[in-house]
Amino acid sequence: METRIQIHELEPDAFQAMLGLEAYITATDLDPSLKKIIKIRASQINGCAYCIQMHAEEARKKGETEQRIYALAAWKESPLFSEIERTVLAVTEELTLISDRGLSKELYNKALAVLGDNQLAQCMMQVVTINAWNRIAVATNMRHEAA
Repeated sequence: METRIQIHELEPDAFQAMLGLEAYITATDLDPSLKKIIKIRASQINGCAYCIQMHAEEARKKGETEQRIYALAAWKESPLFSEIERTVLAVTEELTLISDRGLSKELYNKALAVLGDNQLAQCMMQVVTINAWNRIAVATNMRHEAA
């Protein structure tokens, strides 16, 4: 794998701003398990191996099962996810793939009814944040060291 620029070294202020956004997300009252499935699913869609590995490991440490982590790639067909989780995963997909059709009115209204104003805003910000991290990681070829 080719070596690429290290944004955190070249533009530390930009990287600190991203870390500030991450700190905000961490402090929100959105359920931590929802935060993890958002991070993993968006990273799967974006093909970000670095983030998939990191967030799957974090999810396992927080008690998430291997079965549910594996099922995220096919959550629509899986019986393992609650209605709230399904709504959050649908929002994650539509926002991650925003150029396809944006966040549909139907899903927006459903998410608003299921999550409420603040939780929907927090969900959206979690999706936006992980998408930004995915783009940084993919563009700079970030990699975990092989175990």
